[in-house]
Amino acid sequence: MFAVEVRDHIMIAHSLPRPVFGPAQGMHGATFVVDAAFFTEDLDEDGLAVDIGAATTILSETLAPLNYQNLDEVEAFRGKVTTTEFLCHHIFTELKARLDAFGPGAARIRRIRVLLHESHAARGWYEGAV
Repeated sequence: MFAVEVRDHIMIAHSLPRPVFGPAQGMHGATFVVDAAFFTEDLDEDGLAVDIGAATTILSETLAPLNYQNLDEVEAFRGKVTTTEFLCHHIFTELKARLDAFGPGAARIRRIRVLLHESHAARGWYEGAV
């Protein structure tokens, strides 16, 4: 399997209102480094899995509505616990919905992996078929 992975980041605020989260139950900020990998089984006639420029743009556009937001106030997240894992799946779903932006090569993409780095010591991800 071939893959192209691109990176961006988001700065968010949120709370995790469950006892299991200890002090993170309160409002706090986070800066997530976000990696998105697009997997194909083959290369196109130009030797590409996917176009890196297109992947970078698609990731940036997907993250824009989350950047500098209080996730507790985002309507789509009402009643949800916005853990790292939850956000990975949300970003995966949004990227999957934007695959047409890759043009004809979109049909070759088989999987997407979204990885969020919470810090230098912790990260979470979601990977799935498209």
